Amino acid sequence: MPVETWRLLDTGTADPYTNMAIDEAILLEHQKGQTPPTLRFYAWSPPTISLGYFQQLAKEIDVQALRERGLGLVRRLTGGRAVLHDDEVTYSVVAREDHPLMVGGIRPSYLRLAAALAGGLREMGAPVEIASGRKGAHEEHSTAACFDAPSWYEITCGGRKLVGSAQTRKGGVVLQHGSIVINLNGEDLFAVLKMPAEAARRRLQAKFYRQACGLAEVLDTQVDARAIKEHIIRAFSNLYGIEFVPSGLTEGEKGRLEELKAKYAGEEWLHRR
Repeated sequence: MPVETWRLLDTGTADPYTNMAIDEAILLEHQKGQTPPTLRFYAWSPPTISLGYFQQLAKEIDVQALRERGLGLVRRLTGGRAVLHDDEVTYSVVAREDHPLMVGGIRPSYLRLAAALAGGLREMGAPVEIASGRKGAHEEHSTAACFDAPSWYEITCGGRKLVGSAQTRKGGVVLQHGSIVINLNGEDLFAVLKMPAEAARRRLQAKFYRQACGLAEVLDTQVDARAIKEHIIRAFSNLYGIEFVPSGLTEGEKGRLEELKAKYAGEEWLHRR
């Protein structure tokens, strides 16, 4: 397969508004043809709940409990359910819809990206699988949490979800981002999800731990985030002939950040549903 050049970004740890602003800035500049396809890695401070684009904040999140625990809160550009970003590696991929990895719609592109993510994790010794989807993927779930159950082409280990991803397509460009969990934190997540009763909270949290996992538990050892990134980069290269060139944000992307950060931090965006 011919070698294709992509940009590799590792933007380190940032606040939730900056993280989401960078993803959207990359998408917007790629729409203009100002940047190559991009694989980005990042992390969060403080640990943050990200809401799916279509979720209703008032219905699903206890904001007072979230503040008491010192968690951040942001609404994503992508759909799906709530995610607690804590001890994880977060990735994003931006490429045009007509790129070979993205053609054919959401499910085929999910599968291609999942193959690289799973390949990297298998190299680390994790016996992961790509979920083929299940009836439950399109029915009402018991909680607003993303890791409640695997959906189409998400990555599992022993039937438990390890990687959750979400995708949006705008102006001919695909943005997919997701969480590669190192250590699962269900305590903080379920403390801030609105529940009808405390007994239901405890029951659903126990179910959550049966249906989701972290890489450290799977490998039964401490996991270095750098190793996850290195293995995933290598898997993308081996599968798809991609050469990654480490780089930084362009001036065009940097110029968009303040406006986009203000958008993600604003009440209008957060409460739009």
